[in-house]
Amino acid sequence: MTAIKSQVDMPRQEPNERIKNFDEVAIGYNAEMALEEASRCLNCPKPQCVKGCPVEVPIPEFIKLIKEGNYISAAKKIKEKNSLPAVCGRVCPQEDQCQKNCVLGIRGDPIAIGRLERFASDWERKYSKIEKQEIQFKGGRVAVIGSGPAGLTVAADLAKLGHKVTIFESLHAAGGVLMYGIPEFRLPKEIVQYEVEYVNSLGVEIKLDSTIGRLATIQELFDDGYDAIFIGSGAGLPNFLIIPGENLKGVYSANEFLIRTNLMKAYKFPEYDTPIRVGKRVGVIGAGNVAMDSARCALRLGAEQSNIIYRRGRDEMPARIEEVENAEEEGIHFEFLTNPIRFIGNSRGFLEKVECIHMKLSEPDSSGRRRPEPIPGSEFTIELDTAIIAIGQSPNPIIQQTTQGLETTRHGTIIVNEDSMETKIPGVFAGGDVVSGAATVISAMGAGKLAAKSMHQYILSKKGILQ
Repeated sequence: MTAIKSQVDMPRQEPNERIKNFDEVAIGYNAEMALEEASRCLNCPKPQCVKGCPVEVPIPEFIKLIKEGNYISAAKKIKEKNSLPAVCGRVCPQEDQCQKNCVLGIRGDPIAIGRLERFASDWERKYSKIEKQEIQFKGGRVAVIGSGPAGLTVAADLAKLGHKVTIFESLHAAGGVLMYGIPEFRLPKEIVQYEVEYVNSLGVEIKLDSTIGRLATIQELFDDGYDAIFIGSGAGLPNFLIIPGENLKGVYSANEFLIRTNLMKAYKFPEYDTPIRVGKRVGVIGAGNVAMDSARCALRLGAEQSNIIYRRGRDEMPARIEEVENAEEEGIHFEFLTNPIRFIGNSRGFLEKVECIHMKLSEPDSSGRRRPEPIPGSEFTIELDTAIIAIGQSPNPIIQQTTQGLETTRHGTIIVNEDSMETKIPGVFAGGDVVSGAATVISAMGAGKLAAKSMHQYILSKKGILQ
């Protein structure tokens, strides 16, 4: 039996160097590495990898083009289905999706599909210019609320189908969570803006500093002549612990901490006038990707020690394995089975320590999940200058509160028909974190792709256009 070659490693900055900068940690494949990795592909007669991709990227086809040295053609092949390949190649959990289904993975390492996707899109960005696409307008007018991964996907797919699309973004830069939530060392802002520029080249208009619910309501958008509306406003409202001392100076939500660091470039202070106070001892409550990002940013902003405080164990952490490994390499300390019960400050109102209690996991319940339970009498304190709360986000309620007939859950997420992504209001669709709650970039894009198909059919039916 022929031995299967191992996956080609991705070059990365050394941990002792990367904690001193915000440059991208993963350096990416060069052409030689990409060719070597692509050559491992078995060219399966019945490929399984595509089944794991929420946006239906033609994986075997683009890898074949890389094998042939047609790197720009490979990028264009990806863009037939995925308008944000440079983003997906960096932040998608491929290990749980396309790569998980790779046939080669049965006997060895699966193909590094995400790394190859990143290589092809980076090659295109370096050696090719974005040119305005000539797309014939033959459909309807669509308003997209939010320019995150769901909104950009809907806009691009509908523009390619001949619809005139306008994106309304409440912030001063397009990209949504890709801009404000993911650090530069994982996803450079230059990459995000390149992808936004591509969507813009399809004829999509992007209006910044435009908060729907304040600037205009959903009904007023319909009155203005839009045929269909997509709500992709994300989940930008932070959740809190609701424990004593949460209002002390030095206690941040992860949203505020990452927005100030990423979008407002606090890491470039004083070049950018966004100071952010980070003490010597930082504690991040939570263990998802947002928590890892916050803890790693804190190190780069000058913290001497950065801790993850999590009420469950290592096996229950929701963060990607790759991000946990990166954090550990960089010296992040993990406090497992630990739950904060109050923050303690000094006489000037600044955080000094957090009181915690040790936890234990219960026996699995009917769903198989083990709940964390406090151990009486196990209270202890951890000295902290800065605490960052990263326990999830909820949707901002502004659209829900200004839209009569829009049904929501008790968590504020919008209820949709999961087969079409349409809300109870005809012509209004929604997807991404505003529907699912905080989730992955690629799941938001998958919801956007499904919504775009449904919106296309809705508009054709509304206008009596035959295909």
